[in-house]
Amino acid sequence: MNKLYAIIPIILAAGIGIGYGIFVAADSGVSTVQTPTKQIVTLAIQPTAQASDIESQAKELEQFLEQKTGYDIQIYVPTSYAGVVEALRFGKADMAFMSAWPSYLAVQKAGATLELAEVREVVIGDTLTAETYYYSYWVVPKDSPYNTLEDLRGKSAAFPSPLSTSGYVTPMKTLVETGLVTVEPGKEIDPKTYFSDVVFAGGYGQAWEALKNKRVDVSIIAGDVSEKLYREVRDGTKVIHEQGPIPSHGVVFSKDMDATAKSKVKAALLELGKDESSKQIMRKLISAIFVGFRETTADQHLGNLQDALNLTGLKYTERV
Repeated sequence: MNKLYAIIPIILAAGIGIGYGIFVAADSGVSTVQTPTKQIVTLAIQPTAQASDIESQAKELEQFLEQKTGYDIQIYVPTSYAGVVEALRFGKADMAFMSAWPSYLAVQKAGATLELAEVREVVIGDTLTAETYYYSYWVVPKDSPYNTLEDLRGKSAAFPSPLSTSGYVTPMKTLVETGLVTVEPGKEIDPKTYFSDVVFAGGYGQAWEALKNKRVDVSIIAGDVSEKLYREVRDGTKVIHEQGPIPSHGVVFSKDMDATAKSKVKAALLELGKDESSKQIMRKLISAIFVGFRETTADQHLGNLQDALNLTGLKYTERV
């Protein structure tokens, strides 16, 4: 009998090890059932602000997704765009919210899949609409003597950022397609071979200020900025060229993500924006013009971007 008593704790311990979740207190005789650990799903968000600011605002989204899926949703913000791609590549993230160019890199370099595109309030021409794409425009002051891109050879230009799909990559594609700039094989396009001066202003608002104050001759505005800024720029300029469609941001999933988990999370994300409260979760966290998500594929959503990168030879380089 003494041998039997000695074996019982071993059996119970083994039971705990294989997931029975039962603990027996030998002295009190009281049994406690442990709560099974929830499956963890990790969501990485491309850094657009201080990581601490994004993470502090992410609680509502975590709670929404946990309620809808039953998983333990953990959101974190890598220090760089490349960090998000690497997180997907090496299994540190199951999924990520990313802009178009980093999404493309995640597909190409991490084997990720882009499966949802962000529907945004955008202005196409003069019409405010909700779409997963938009256009950008070369603009000059209304009193400018220049009316075509050909007129701007040797002039000065302001772009929002060298990493902007709508503000730089797609306009550079236009210069190649129109034959105004030639790209040597294996090299990146150099707009300074066409313009006398090129300024990266730091954003669309700053590029508009440079144009408005006559520091440059031409700039770019895109339909996915705030409607107020878009209308102000369009009212004060004339458009000399339009390009697009340009893809909105997307949701990419790791190649190793559990299929059932992916299906549940996608279904939950597709509910975001169906009511005002869930729309505001994303507007406060990700984009002030968020409307919802729509199912897509990388080929459908990023095809034009891939063409632009192939024509221009541009490489994604960021400062951390």
